[in-house]
Amino acid sequence: MPVTGTSPEFPGEQWTALDTGVAHTARVWNYWLGGKDNYAADRQVGEQIREVIPDIITSARADRAFLGRAVRYLVADAGIRQFLDLGTGLPTAGNTHEVAQELAPESRIVYVDNDPLVLIHARALLNGTPEGATDYIEADARNTEQVVQAASRTLDLGRPVGLMLLGILNFITDDDEAVEIIDRLVAAVPSGSHLAIAHPTSEVNTEAALESLRLWNEHGEPKICFRSREELIRLFDGLELLEPGVVSCSLWRPEAGETPAPVYQFCGLARKP
Repeated sequence: MPVTGTSPEFPGEQWTALDTGVAHTARVWNYWLGGKDNYAADRQVGEQIREVIPDIITSARADRAFLGRAVRYLVADAGIRQFLDLGTGLPTAGNTHEVAQELAPESRIVYVDNDPLVLIHARALLNGTPEGATDYIEADARNTEQVVQAASRTLDLGRPVGLMLLGILNFITDDDEAVEIIDRLVAAVPSGSHLAIAHPTSEVNTEAALESLRLWNEHGEPKICFRSREELIRLFDGLELLEPGVVSCSLWRPEAGETPAPVYQFCGLARKP
C-alpha cells in the first residue's frame, strides 16, 4: 500500500511512496522512450506488451514526434505563445516547453499531472528560458475548474492557448466525461486557441492492440481504454480540425521525404473558431 508523509526532499510538502511492484503507465512509457525512471515491474509489462505489439516503441516515439511537430506548428504558424499541457508524464527529451521556447523563448507553459512520481521529477521541467515561464500544477484533469484557475496564474487566458491532451484521455474511460472535460477546457480559452489530442486506438493491428489493452488493464495502473478514429473525431466537435485530420501519429505532417508506417497511436489538432 502507498505510504504518505512529509517529503524527505521537500520538507513541508506531502509525499507519497509509490508501489514500485505494480507497473505504472508513466514509467512504462518512460521505459519505451528510453528513459531511466522506471522499475522492474514497468519493464516487465512493457516487454510483455512489446511482444504483442513489436512496434510499440515506434508508436510511443511517433506520439512524441507528433508533440514536437504540433508545438512547432502552433508557435511558428499559429503564433501561439502559451501552452497548457495536461498529463505531463515523466520528463524526457523534447518536452513542450523545450520545443516552444527554442522557437519563441518568451513562451509560457503550464504542465498538469496528478501523479506523485511526476510531481517529484517535474522539478526538472521548471528550468525554462528566463524570457518565458514554465510551471507545474498537481491536479486531476477531471477537475477542470482547479486546473484553469491554477493555470491562470501563469497564462493569460484572454490570449490563445495551445491545449495539449496527449495520452491522457485514454484514462477517462467514460465517453461523456471525456467530452465534458474537453468542452470545459475549450470554453476557458479564447478563439484562436488550439486543441491537440493523441490517443491509443485499435485501428492498426487490431487483434494485437486489443491484447495489449487486456494485458495492461490486467497488470498495470491506472486502467485505460482505446477509442476508434471516428470516436476521436467526435472529440473535436465544434472545432476546426486541421489537415490531415485524425490520423496515425506517424502520418500527421511527417517530414518531407518520410514514408512512415501507421502506428496504433492516433492524433489530431484543431482550432477554436
